[in-house]
Amino acid sequence: MIEWIAAFLVLLGGAFSVIAALGLVRMPDVYIRMHSSTKTGTVGLGLLCIALMLVADGWFQVVEAMIILLFLLITAPIGAHLIGRASYAAGVPFSDATTFEPGCETFGTPRREEKPLNESEGDISPSHQSQEGSS
Repeated sequence: MIEWIAAFLVLLGGAFSVIAALGLVRMPDVYIRMHSSTKTGTVGLGLLCIALMLVADGWFQVVEAMIILLFLLITAPIGAHLIGRASYAAGVPFSDATTFEPGCETFGTPRREEKPLNESEGDISPSHQSQEGSS
C-alpha cells in the first residue's frame, strides 16, 4: 500500500513540475513566470521528497530527503524574492494583465510593456525604416 501512495505522490509531483515548466513558457512577464515556477516547483519537488521518504530503505535516505525539502522550502521564497526585486530594479516591464495595489508607487513607478503599433495604423518602427533605407 505504501508503494501505491508513493507512486501517486511521484505522479502528482511530476504533474506539478510539468505545470511549473509550462508556466515558464506561457506566462507573459518575468514576475508571473517567477511566481509560477517557484510555487508549483516547490510543491512538485516536495511531493517527490515525501514519496522518497515513504519508500526509503533506511533512515539516512529519509533524513536526506528531509534536508532537501527543508533546503527547498527555505531557499525558494528567498530566491524568488531576489529575482523579482532585481527585475524590478532593472526596469523589467510588467505585462498589461498585471494589476498594482495602491501604495506600490513608493517603490517607484512600474513600467508597462511597450507595444509596437501596427503598420496598418500608420506607424513604422525604426527597425523597419532602417531596413527600407538600406535596400
